[in-house]
Parts: sequence; structure tokens; C-alpha cells
Amino acid sequence: MGVTKTEIFTEQQNRLAVLLKAIAHPARIAILQEIINSNACICGDLVSELGLAQATISQHLKELKNAGLIQGTIEGASVCYCINPDSWETLKNELDGFFKSYKGPTTCC
Repeated sequence: MGVTKTEIFTEQQNRLAVLLKAIAHPARIAILQEIINSNACICGDLVSELGLAQATISQHLKELKNAGLIQGTIEGASVCYCINPDSWETLKNELDGFFKSYKGPTTCC
């Protein structure tokens, strides 16, 4: 498989791709939904709520955090996660602009 040439794309295109790649897994969507629904920082509740192994959830949390969609704070021996409001707003705005750029059916095909 070839190397992705991210330098030929705009910063905006690359950022949107990173954010979408981070949420392109059903477990990550479930994690985000759980965090959003709890409306608070989540520490250890995800294992019991989602039924996935702790190691699996940790890996998904790492990917979401690396993309900037969630942020974590250390509380004792655990890390608590919540939505990163700035990145969430960026994703919302980027997707909104992306979908609004389509002006409707054309006579193309």
C-alpha cells in the first residue's frame, strides 16, 4: 500500500480526515455517545456500559484523544475523559460546511 501524501492536501482537508478517521469505528462512536450522554467526565464506566475489554476501550480512547476529540484528566489512579469542546465544534463546523457545499442534483449522470 502506498504512502498517503498528506502534504498535497490543505490543512483543512487533513484535519477533517483525521477527525473522521478517529470516529470511523462503531466502538468509538459508542464511546463518544456514552461520554456525551453522561454529560460528565467518564472514568471507569465504559467497560460495564459497552461490554468491551478494558484494553480495547483504552486503545479507542487513545485514538480519540490523539485526534483531539476528547480530553483526559488524571484523578488518582484513573484517567477521566470528556468531550473536547473546541475540537467538537471544529468537527461540527467542518462537516456542516462540507455538507452545505453540495448544492443539489446536477445533470451530471
